[in-house]
Amino acid sequence: MFDTILIANRGEIACRIMETAQAMGVRCVAVYSDADACAKHVQMADMALHIGGPAPAESYLRGDVIIQAALDTGADAIHPGYGFLSENPNFVDAVEAAGVTFIGPSASAIRAMGLKDAAKALMVKAGVPVVPGYHGTDQDDDLLAAEADKIGYPVLIKAVAGGGGKGMRLVEGPGDFANALASARSEAQTAFGNPDVLVEKFVTHPRHIEVQVFGDGTHAVHLFERDCSLQRRHQKVIEEAPAPGMTTDMRNAMGDAAVRAAEAIGYKGAGTVEFIVDGSGPLRPDGFFFMEMNTRLQVEHPVTEAITGVDLVEWQLRVASGEPLPKMQNELTITGHAFEARLYAEDVPAGFLPATGTLTHLQFPDDARADSGVRAGDEISPYYDPMIAKVIVHGPTRAVALKRLARALESTQVGGTVTNLAFLGALATHDGFAAGEVDTGLIARDIDTLVAPPIVERRHAVAAAMAVSGLDSAGPDTGFSLWQPLRRTIPLKHNDDALTCSVEVLNADRLQWDIDGTPSTALRKQNRWIIDGYPMPDVHVAGDTATVFDAYVIPFQIVDPLDVAASAAGDGNVVEAPMPGLVKAVFAMPGAAVAKGDRLAILEAMKMEHVLLAARDGTVAEVLAAEGDQVVAGAALVRLDEETPT
Repeated sequence: MFDTILIANRGEIACRIMETAQAMGVRCVAVYSDADACAKHVQMADMALHIGGPAPAESYLRGDVIIQAALDTGADAIHPGYGFLSENPNFVDAVEAAGVTFIGPSASAIRAMGLKDAAKALMVKAGVPVVPGYHGTDQDDDLLAAEADKIGYPVLIKAVAGGGGKGMRLVEGPGDFANALASARSEAQTAFGNPDVLVEKFVTHPRHIEVQVFGDGTHAVHLFERDCSLQRRHQKVIEEAPAPGMTTDMRNAMGDAAVRAAEAIGYKGAGTVEFIVDGSGPLRPDGFFFMEMNTRLQVEHPVTEAITGVDLVEWQLRVASGEPLPKMQNELTITGHAFEARLYAEDVPAGFLPATGTLTHLQFPDDARADSGVRAGDEISPYYDPMIAKVIVHGPTRAVALKRLARALESTQVGGTVTNLAFLGALATHDGFAAGEVDTGLIARDIDTLVAPPIVERRHAVAAAMAVSGLDSAGPDTGFSLWQPLRRTIPLKHNDDALTCSVEVLNADRLQWDIDGTPSTALRKQNRWIIDGYPMPDVHVAGDTATVFDAYVIPFQIVDPLDVAASAAGDGNVVEAPMPGLVKAVFAMPGAAVAKGDRLAILEAMKMEHVLLAARDGTVAEVLAAEGDQVVAGAALVRLDEETPT
């Protein structure tokens, strides 16, 4: 076994690897950028080295610097985590040339699966079923459009390199193909440095089911399947294992195909073979097709660990250090059911826009596993993926596990930034999802219901006002008349709606509130406040915000009564950056006429492209940003002429 390993990654996965490695007695070296100097993974490590600036290209993608850090610290091996350099075969070659072990597959295995078109050709030879499509090297626009016509719409345009939904576009008809192709190529070039694409038939009612494999370089086993069908914009939201509706015949067929895929390339370590499955009816052994192989550990690996009892990181370390596979196929079994929900800093109602901010509060329930790379006080940076945590639960049945997931999400508390917590909770209680009716289109079909805002009740405002005033923590022996005025007013705002919250202290255990003219009563019973018959929810106050943890998260703005400055109204003619990011392209030109819905600019942020559209017909008055500019949230990019009154 290794004495010391260097983890060439950050955040949640770096922390996850350290937990297992350190429990095995292995020392861990962390690397960090300027933005991560005080990060959780740095604090957990036995040693940490600075490797560069905040942008990934200045730090976590600098393979030579990372290898030198391993040599300088005497590390025996490098674990790549996932993302960054984890599937870069040139990095693997360089690691091994330096005399350091790479904890993962060989460079040749990564190359074999790194390009989707070549991988699919290889899978055909291995007897693994693939989706009909064009996987050729000729990237002529007209040829690709003609191939799409042959395949039949709808089709998917997909980057041949990478994954995670980057460089992927669904095309419903031939009239949309050219724009979708240009957009997919641009995003692929940015994300992977390779603009080439392939075109595939889009499977209606598709389910995304993947198989966890593990190899020793010659032989492989599978650790059963995960269903990752609950997606938005081709990115996974909630994963589960095993897949609902899975039959023994289907599981055996998929598992055997995944093992053939791994053994065909001499795979070593943990990997995932992803399949697209026809979900239009019951699962059947001839209804699945190879999509791609991820030659690394996956974000959703905890659900596999939960149902098999296997620590996949431990297996990675043991096999990479020369040990045989810890278990054979007949020794692997499934126990119960597991779910994983990805908690992100993102504004769901605004279209899942990534968010930044400082986490003022972060708390997870004790009865759920929470893999996280951040803590209260940490910043969600614009430079990296905005995932806060993965919440994982396990139960004896799918129904029980799903109930536990819903409860765990209800008990999760996040303050300081907007998140997708309420959205995840809505999914966990979705009737169709509970019934096992899962496919990749579920979220899009029910998006209006899933993003419905929480119902804010009077008692929520009372709870916020009590926390702001300190009345929630005042004990029965405080003596209110000595330390607090008998009558007080606490002005608050919720979604820019002003609230006047007045309280009359009747005695130490009874408060009479008035919220905009409507009465509410808070009573202390057995040392807990009851507001209008409901237990007072937890509230966290930080800065000018009181966050009430009921209906997931309800933030109230604390209004300074001495602040009489009026906020200026925004200019409706200005197109602003919805988040910090890089201006990838500008299409607007001063004096040009634009129509509602026209593309004005593309902003690249959080590893994705966001197209900014004209909100109305008009004329461009000013272009205020140029391609290559790094802009902050709210920065003015394009201004239209004032509308002429009619």
